[in-house]
Amino acid sequence: MIKFALIGCGRISKNHIEAIEKYQNRARIVAVCDTILQRAESAAERTGAVSYTSYEELLKREDLDAVILSTPSGLHPKQGIMAAEKGLHVVSEKPMATSLKMADALIDVCDQNRVKLFVVKQNRLNSTLQLLKRAVDKDRFGRIYMACVNVFWTRPQEYYDQAKWRGTWEFDGGAFLNQASHYVDMMEWLLGPVESVMAYTATMARRIETEDTGVAALRFRNGALGNMNVTMLTHPKNYEGSITILGEKGTVKIGGIAVNKIEHWEFEEYDDDDKLIQTTDYLPPNVYGFGHTGYYQNVLDVLENGEEPNTDGREGRKSLEIILAIYKSAREGKSIPLPLD
Repeated sequence: MIKFALIGCGRISKNHIEAIEKYQNRARIVAVCDTILQRAESAAERTGAVSYTSYEELLKREDLDAVILSTPSGLHPKQGIMAAEKGLHVVSEKPMATSLKMADALIDVCDQNRVKLFVVKQNRLNSTLQLLKRAVDKDRFGRIYMACVNVFWTRPQEYYDQAKWRGTWEFDGGAFLNQASHYVDMMEWLLGPVESVMAYTATMARRIETEDTGVAALRFRNGALGNMNVTMLTHPKNYEGSITILGEKGTVKIGGIAVNKIEHWEFEEYDDDDKLIQTTDYLPPNVYGFGHTGYYQNVLDVLENGEEPNTDGREGRKSLEIILAIYKSAREGKSIPLPLD
């Protein structure tokens, strides 16, 4: 029985709770922690765990195997390092950090203490994206010319006002680093390493430090071009989360509110996967989808059977570096090569 501690009982924590509930014979949340007592107690009531408001006190327990970090992004490295130094495995929500320096520090400490570091990238497990990934891996597109991503969502001012850390550079990041980080990861996962980026960002309507809107152009090492259009100002609600890939021998668009619907699927040559496109669409309860359940399947397989993590710290670092290059380009008004210095 793998025993987890859940750190941070806010918006995304319920996805972790629901996912682990699916594996009751393999895993259990035995401790929860939040600086807001009411939230900690509410999570404890649902999970049967012991509640804490002090992370340091929670780490004194001797029955833990791993911690789940669903706290503000800027806290992930420090909290992950503290857990790793106690010999605990670390499951970090995206992004794993708000700077490469702290991301690397977390990776290094986990390596030194021989514990596993998992970074949650649950969108990779969406049935629609799994089908698209297979098409890419089978080279069904031939040469890929272009990939286009739209994230047209809304986050009202009340969302940012719910917590002081939201919309700050130190703890959160903006639309690219927070809401669209899974889509940056998706681009790199499907098309490979990025050679350079050029971007513009703006804070048009929300009273926050970071951007609520941005556009980015990406050149991939394989020669493909990509673009991302991201905003949290869509009226009146989340409208679209999509990716379109245009290749020599195929065209695919996966859209819907969160890449949950195959809107176009056409290739030069037939493959049996083409039979699946009518049954692959799903209706997510929110933009997070159902991927956390599948994600924990891999986490448990790694911790129980020694398998390799699908998305470890080094994999999680890739999208962080691209986003930080986007921010650097927007600040400096020029194309930024990768890797970053």
